[in-house]
Amino acid sequence: MRVVLDGDSAHRTATALRTALVGKPTVGFSAPRLSGPTPVVGRIIEQVHIYGRHLEIVWDDGLTLHTQHRFTGSWRLYRVGEHWHKPTKQLRVCIEVADWVAVCFNAPVVETFRQFDRHRHPGSGGLGPNLLHPNANLEDCVRRILDYADPSASIAEVLLDQHVASGVGNVYRCEALWDIGLSPFATAGSISEDDARKLVLTTARMMRSGITDRKTSIASAESAAITGLSVYGRNGQRCEICGDTIRVKRTGSMNRLLYWCSECQARGDQRIAPTPPLGLERVMDPHPAAALFLAELPWRRDHDDHTSEHQRGPRARPA
Repeated sequence: MRVVLDGDSAHRTATALRTALVGKPTVGFSAPRLSGPTPVVGRIIEQVHIYGRHLEIVWDDGLTLHTQHRFTGSWRLYRVGEHWHKPTKQLRVCIEVADWVAVCFNAPVVETFRQFDRHRHPGSGGLGPNLLHPNANLEDCVRRILDYADPSASIAEVLLDQHVASGVGNVYRCEALWDIGLSPFATAGSISEDDARKLVLTTARMMRSGITDRKTSIASAESAAITGLSVYGRNGQRCEICGDTIRVKRTGSMNRLLYWCSECQARGDQRIAPTPPLGLERVMDPHPAAALFLAELPWRRDHDDHTSEHQRGPRARPA
């Protein structure tokens, strides 16, 4: 399948590449003229963007591949084992997933970079400890969470900040937050030292084991939807603990996909609807979905800004 970045075909290109790549771990990557760091095998491909004759592919650790095609470059999709229609000397990028091979030919610009985030800017400090390293200073990561520069930032975004801990990808942040029963919408300034420590220890354990204590390894899974992970890639399915529906939402400055269970991870959720202002009390539907819907009403959002955490009250994760 040939996909050329030109005019109306750009939309078809995006659709084809997203269908083939998004949500799947990288099995192989090669780019003989690449400028920048090489994507890590096993990382999940999360996004495909097209801007005119520019194409960007984003992995779950924030690394972005940018190819500029001008009038010579093109992308082709092949089934695994299928014969290529151009010689390998014209190869600029080859991305392999379980069932597809995406190949870019003759693109004059091939580079990788990490997406800009104000918390990841060099001015905000050095990189945090690498949780994959057996001698990583995990207590330093805990301190960096508790002393985070923006206390209003969600813990889901804080965990992806390379200045807190290096190498944490989207899969691990979703799974670790679910594992300890903490809402991804809890703010850095509201979580306890105990929760911060549990989160760091759990994330490090999962990263070092490849989440093999779950049902399969990320690197060997064909796609996020069938890995058997607890929340990542399981939007619309039932939680294995409480039976509630797994949710998904794009969040943060990089618009990353976030998966969570609202029932198991209600603790610390900053969006839980508070007591309504005087004169507006009425009987509310107790279902969690109704509470979240009502929390988005304008008068509730305004009131929530002035409501302290102790008024909401934490909810324990089911045993």
